[in-house]
Amino acid sequence: MNLLDAIEKTQMKPEVPEVRIGDTVKVHMRIVEGEKERIQVIEGVVIKMRGSANRKTLTVRKVSFGVGVERIFPVHSPRVEKIEVVKHAKVRRAKLYFLRELRGKAARLKEIKKAPAAKKTKTRTRGRKARAAKKSAG
Repeated sequence: MNLLDAIEKTQMKPEVPEVRIGDTVKVHMRIVEGEKERIQVIEGVVIKMRGSANRKTLTVRKVSFGVGVERIFPVHSPRVEKIEVVKHAKVRRAKLYFLRELRGKAARLKEIKKAPAAKKTKTRTRGRKARAAKKSAG
């Protein structure tokens, strides 16, 4: 490990969520206005990721009042308070630049549903098998 990697490693945040291209994320950004400091939340789709380690950046796209807005966030920046993944989407590309031309429903991505919890077994209440099960249980 060279000197530059060692210095960059000290600047990295300890825990960063697993973010992929196509994810809808909420980025909590610390904004300083004069002497006041506030947190602004920006929610959008990750259309591009580049860099690695300390230099990793996300490009988040959202539509605000009918205008598409893209913002680049350094993941390990002290100004980025936290990154929340809202939902995952199924994508087949590394860069989602095609979303820039799409409007409305056409710009949606197919959401990946989380695996359902343990499936409940159906208990029978009528029929021959239900009576047999009731006899053996009781």
